[in-house]
Amino acid sequence: MHIAMLSPIAWRTPPRHYGPWENVASLLTEGLVSRGYDVTLFATADSETSARLHAVCPQGYEENRSLIPKVWESLHISELFEHGNEYDIIHNHFDYLPLTYTGLTNTPVVTTIHGFSSPGILPVYKKYNRSVYYVSISDADQSPELDYIKTIHHGIDIRQFDFQNTADDSLLFFGRIHPDKGTREALNIASACSKKLILAGIIQDQGYYDQYIAPRIDNDKVVYIGSVGPDERNRLLGRACALLHPIEFDEPFGLSVIESMACGTPVIAFDRGSMPELIENGKTGFLVGDVDDAVEAFARIKEIDRATCRRHVERRFTVERMIDEYVHVYETILRERSA
Repeated sequence: MHIAMLSPIAWRTPPRHYGPWENVASLLTEGLVSRGYDVTLFATADSETSARLHAVCPQGYEENRSLIPKVWESLHISELFEHGNEYDIIHNHFDYLPLTYTGLTNTPVVTTIHGFSSPGILPVYKKYNRSVYYVSISDADQSPELDYIKTIHHGIDIRQFDFQNTADDSLLFFGRIHPDKGTREALNIASACSKKLILAGIIQDQGYYDQYIAPRIDNDKVVYIGSVGPDERNRLLGRACALLHPIEFDEPFGLSVIESMACGTPVIAFDRGSMPELIENGKTGFLVGDVDDAVEAFARIKEIDRATCRRHVERRFTVERMIDEYVHVYETILRERSA
């Protein structure tokens, strides 16, 4: 089976710091190659992979602002689909735009929908609903207007996350600095709990950061350390007594949630989107309704067994399980096509 893996080009694959879609594309690619599958990764030229790398875009356009995103997206996507018939399966991690190129090939296309940035993008997905195969990353993120071949939760490479049986007294916010992610709410929770809060992540909404976040950073009770790489991520997640995830949108998945639990750190999350599919309430963290509920939940954080958090991820969210499920999808599609 020869698989073409289409990664986004906002960031390198795998990302140096931020880039969740690129991260998943990389984990799946490397896992498939390790199992002997023939994979060609379409990604930026500075990407790192054990697969065959096919690149036209030199760097991620978020890392090199001289690159015009739509120009390089067009070149990147068309490069794959103009060679589409060379592959048995095309796996798209690039959202809706590649769907408009699918008429260039007879090769079946699997699209992992990593979330809907807006209801306004649904018309493209609806147009190609019967001609491609959609995978959702959580049941909560499925649109009733689309058909799905399967829900496949993301998996992580558990070896990248060290289990820490003991933690310090600080809380952690790990994600984009953006209203959707609830950075301001995390600050309010930590303040009400009289705990130090470490903020880690890219600033995605500068106005929000300047107005609500920056004035509260004192480098004592509130510390902002920016975006971090894999080693620092592992250390931060393992050291915290809890991860605060007070999302203000219906999050499609939430990689930092399972990464935190892999290190043994429980998660206090607002009960929205995919969170009930990721967190076992009262066992690996707490699902709460608002800031006050989160403060009450934190008072019970010592009830959570950190080893249980780790086992939960080992049982349900490994990259091996994710690869198994995608291989099953590929094989199902190829069987249907050959029947």
